[in-house]
Amino acid sequence: MSFSFTSIPQYHQQLQSGATTCAAAVEYFLLQIKANMHLNALVAVFEQEARKQAEMLDASLAAGNALLPLHGVVIAVKDVICIKDQPVSAASNMLKGFRSLYTATAVQRLLDAGAIIIGTCNCDEFAMGSSNENSAYGPALNADDTTKVPGGSSGGSAVAVQAGLCMLSLGSDTGGSVRQPADFCGVVGLKPGYGRISRSGLIAYGSSFDCIGAFGKNVSDVALVFETMAGHDPFDATSGTQPVQHFSTKANDDTKYRFAYFESTLTLPGLDPEIRSAFEALMEKLRSDGHTVEAVPFDLLDFIVPTYYVLTTAEATSNLSRYDGVRYGHRSAIETADLTEFYKHNRSEGFGAEVKRRIMLGNFVLSSGFYDAYFTKAQQVRQLLCSQTATVFSSYNALLMPVSPTTAFTAGSHSTDPIAMYLADIYTVFANLTGIPGMAIPLFQHTNGMPFGLQVMTNQWDELTLHRICYYLESRFAKDAV
Repeated sequence: MSFSFTSIPQYHQQLQSGATTCAAAVEYFLLQIKANMHLNALVAVFEQEARKQAEMLDASLAAGNALLPLHGVVIAVKDVICIKDQPVSAASNMLKGFRSLYTATAVQRLLDAGAIIIGTCNCDEFAMGSSNENSAYGPALNADDTTKVPGGSSGGSAVAVQAGLCMLSLGSDTGGSVRQPADFCGVVGLKPGYGRISRSGLIAYGSSFDCIGAFGKNVSDVALVFETMAGHDPFDATSGTQPVQHFSTKANDDTKYRFAYFESTLTLPGLDPEIRSAFEALMEKLRSDGHTVEAVPFDLLDFIVPTYYVLTTAEATSNLSRYDGVRYGHRSAIETADLTEFYKHNRSEGFGAEVKRRIMLGNFVLSSGFYDAYFTKAQQVRQLLCSQTATVFSSYNALLMPVSPTTAFTAGSHSTDPIAMYLADIYTVFANLTGIPGMAIPLFQHTNGMPFGLQVMTNQWDELTLHRICYYLESRFAKDAV
């Protein structure tokens, strides 16, 4: 029985007509995973579990039961999201061999809706990185050009969708870790608003920034997965209680939107000229379609990345202090009677270089004498950002921005310059600092052969407008874009 996948509705139509089965879908993707092992996108594959789940779903359909919302949809999950009895390591030697004792709420909701989890995806260690080169499993490779990085930290999740190793995948986004790899790999990537999807079962990096997001081939599929995962969870006190509105492509009407953009984001010295030209051309097309596209003042661009790294490294320092080799985590074979030395050996051996760098940065900004100068000041800038964002959305439906200053860069080219790596996040960290939802959609092709797209952001709790706008942009511009 042959199999192909373009969208969830198309797949469900095939299931109902008998043209394919969930079992056939699972076998297809297992073969694709084996054929693309060189991409290093997945770090664990759940063959037996996926086959068993497919058989149960096929039997349910054969018995006359209705299709579940995600019936047989094959999904891969980033290696920072817990699944009971399955390995979860955050791509770190610190947690190598550890198996989760419970399932993340977001994943459980997918399973309840009929999804099949086929495996876990490679990522930067503890979700800290923008290239997927900081992994204990080695780097994931961009399927369009294996000399290029797939982006990070959810690089493996992006490649899994890009290379057709699953239908959709989950990632986590603390400062762009879904949207940037989506941009580098030419797929759709959603970061929901903070609190929209439960963080229960997500290994913490920056607790006031972390969001579980999704990758897919199209906006509609990503919207359906989002709706399934979203909603309040008693296991996460930061999850919102606002009702989740359901997106429908039928709801896409002739609404004329009001788009804003920051002029300063287009005058950044490091912005690729082709990315700027494509962005400006798209804005002109939007105006031609009757939409309003206006520049709004924004003078905090230079403060975004420093603010983000001060706050996230401070939170990471706190969150990663639990990995001491006593309760769980790597324990060194070096014997010592001194407790401090014991901790040093465990953490020095268990953590990689980038994680250690951020722990040290976090300890510095939280230290006596520097707390007010760095951490308090960063919190004040964050509040200013939130205030300015509220002002923008009082007059506009959405904010448009590039996703990254460049297309996917060559592997190893930024490894000796962490500052250059950090500055690559300049367009994505804004949404995490302000807690608003954002989506990267692939619209363009660079002359260097690599894809790139557009980032759309809307007001907090307004993912419905985000999905509708992105669906419109995808259907209107994806094929004829510059």
